[in-house]
Amino acid sequence: MQAYLSPQDCNLEQFTQQVERQLIAQDVPQAHDIQSNVPIYDINRLDLTGDTQALRAEWADVLRNTAGVLALKNAYGDTSCIDAATVIYDQIIADEKAISEGKADHFAAAGANDRIWNSAQKLCQYDPLIFAQYFGNLAISTACEAWLGPNYQMTAQVNLVRPSGAAQSPHRDYHLGFQPRDMAANYPAHVHDLSPVLTLQGAVIHADMPIESGPTKLLPFSQIYRHGYLAFTQPDFRAYFEAHHVQVPLSKGDVLFFSPALYHAGGANVSHDIQRMANLLQVSSAFGRAMETLDRRDMTSRLYQVLSTKDHGLSSWQVDAAISACAEGYSFPTNLDTDPPIGGLAPETQAALCRRALSGSMSQTEFEAALNAQAARQLA
Repeated sequence: MQAYLSPQDCNLEQFTQQVERQLIAQDVPQAHDIQSNVPIYDINRLDLTGDTQALRAEWADVLRNTAGVLALKNAYGDTSCIDAATVIYDQIIADEKAISEGKADHFAAAGANDRIWNSAQKLCQYDPLIFAQYFGNLAISTACEAWLGPNYQMTAQVNLVRPSGAAQSPHRDYHLGFQPRDMAANYPAHVHDLSPVLTLQGAVIHADMPIESGPTKLLPFSQIYRHGYLAFTQPDFRAYFEAHHVQVPLSKGDVLFFSPALYHAGGANVSHDIQRMANLLQVSSAFGRAMETLDRRDMTSRLYQVLSTKDHGLSSWQVDAAISACAEGYSFPTNLDTDPPIGGLAPETQAALCRRALSGSMSQTEFEAALNAQAARQLA
């Protein structure tokens, strides 16, 4: 068993052998259509109020073992709550643009689109009734439970792409998909296997999305490739994606779900008048939590007092291990409005700040100010 995966082992030929397959009806017996290897489920023709275990098992199998993506047509039989949410989100976009010139995005330059971070909380605070109607959706809850089980945690981010909006680069998503390749390679192989089952990606479609509007580009079966988190930035893999990706037209009220390990990218909006809006769902497993709560900011401040002196008697390796045991080493969760990723895919971690402060001989006062400012950005 391979303990670690290496970027040097990424093999395009092996990748193509895994993705150049055809989804057949026997793979998805409850689907109502297959378009470009994407199974299509018409929610109007499914009963989600009874025993859905067989359907959930089928959806989980799709996400893990076959296409990696499923489209739920008519997930909202009544789209009036989507229209109401769109009005609210448009107002939030206008209000936030009045305050800020634009926000950093993971895969698009500021100003190339409009993004609402934490759109679930903002919708709930703006109008809790619309929130209840919007998220009280059986198709969404069934898909989330199919992949994550009960007690999942919902977050969402609105993405509005205007005409002439450029396409994204192909990528995988949170968790390992948000790590630089060298960092991802430091995680054991079994973590690469585990990462995709910790989250589920989705998109609620707020306006009809014909192909010219740039619905998400997808590479079915690509979530199966084990080295995928290390390969998606390589030029040959990106070229293959651009040559072989598929897109399916979507309508207002549809919902798309896919594995976070599926190679995908927002398409270019080459339409003249379509404002492509989707609410991107990022749903997390209930199990992605620690057992205890620790005041790591206070701990890190106290540790820095020791490590910033020259007589602590620790080697550089020991210093690094002490920081890892003390400081928060992960960027998320955070408030992406006030703590956006700058120069990368994720904001600076508490541990990274500590290491940067040590390398720059930051004073204790300066470090505590930086820690407090970081915490304020995360919670604001």
